[in-house]
Amino acid sequence: MKKITSFTHLTTGEGDRISYTYSEVDEKGNITSQNNKGNFVVIDSDLTAHIRAIQESIQEKHL
Repeated sequence: MKKITSFTHLTTGEGDRISYTYSEVDEKGNITSQNNKGNFVVIDSDLTAHIRAIQESIQEKHL
């Protein structure tokens, strides 16, 4: 099973980008691989809407 351990949103020349790290865990709960990395450019409009909602929430509640 793959478990997300962190992710971040970046604004790049290509648009919104999500970078993430994850660990792989076996059926007994043992970590078999960790600190694996990946990233992608967001092209899904639903995901873009979620990113904007998080940004707005941070702006309203924390800044």
